Amino acid sequence: MDHRVTAGRDEALLVVGDVVTDVIARHLRPLAAGTDTAAAIRMLPGGAGANVACWAAHARCADVRLLGRVGQDAAAWHERELIAAGVRPRLVVDPTAATGTVICLVDAGAAAERTFLTDSGASLRLEPADWSDALLEGVGRLHLSGYLLFTEPSRELARTALAAARARGVPVSLDPASAGFLVRLGLARFLAFAQELDVLLPSRDEACLLTGLPDPADAAAKLSRLVPLVVAKAGADGALVARSGSTPTRVPATPAVPQDTTGAGDAFTGAFLAALLAGADPEEAAVRGCRAGAEAVEQVGARPPRPERGDPPPAGALMTPSARIRPAPRR
Repeated sequence: MDHRVTAGRDEALLVVGDVVTDVIARHLRPLAAGTDTAAAIRMLPGGAGANVACWAAHARCADVRLLGRVGQDAAAWHERELIAAGVRPRLVVDPTAATGTVICLVDAGAAAERTFLTDSGASLRLEPADWSDALLEGVGRLHLSGYLLFTEPSRELARTALAAARARGVPVSLDPASAGFLVRLGLARFLAFAQELDVLLPSRDEACLLTGLPDPADAAAKLSRLVPLVVAKAGADGALVARSGSTPTRVPATPAVPQDTTGAGDAFTGAFLAALLAGADPEEAAVRGCRAGAEAVEQVGARPPRPERGDPPPAGALMTPSARIRPAPRR
């Protein structure tokens, strides 16, 4: 089968992307401007790239690796959380920037919709010097977080990683990450990068934004004339799988009772890529992605469920990097 659709079994998944700290505030009532709104607040590990890696490991991908950048304030905590989730992290410690932080405002109503306030911090300061072609040894698929494209240093890293993967015949996937960031980046600039990809995993809204088409199926089909495999994630409506301009296949969602939709798309992506690596076809991989998305929305937080989770880092604490965490040079 064409390597641009599937890869061999027992190969590693390498994810390059953001590692951040999520502050999740679930409010039962609408936000009240200028005063207090009661909420249940938790600090949890997050970041689209890191979430994808953890969900891929949760989906029994045997070898999942992650390249990301963090600050000294929470480096050891994030490393512990990733290892506990079954991921092999390579974290670069930024000498000046703190770990990225996202405040997730989650409406605790029936839809559990969320709004993000984002301080990218160190997460989007990855740069080509953080890359090594040795990271691709034994790798069957490379996945890039779309957030990498929104700053010039991390965009250059993404180009470097993409070129290295293509030189080795390693398929590359990308999740656009955010409709708002896509507008700021520029749709033409994003699509110019996307034409070198093997798999694109946009949300329904992102697919429509990128094509200017109102119907998600039409949008997915159009995008698949640029990228050979497009999987448009549609939340409670499941997913659309389009190949090379063909009419998309609709994959139904797995029923769920949402508590928090943070990370649902990342869960889909991680399980989808794990399934491709295990030899599944894209439609079956999308079924597994929908199952993971349903599992994600039925809990609070963007990572797979775990019986126990380590305490969050104390505010302002400087944590000593371990051997798996590489300090970045000061400039």
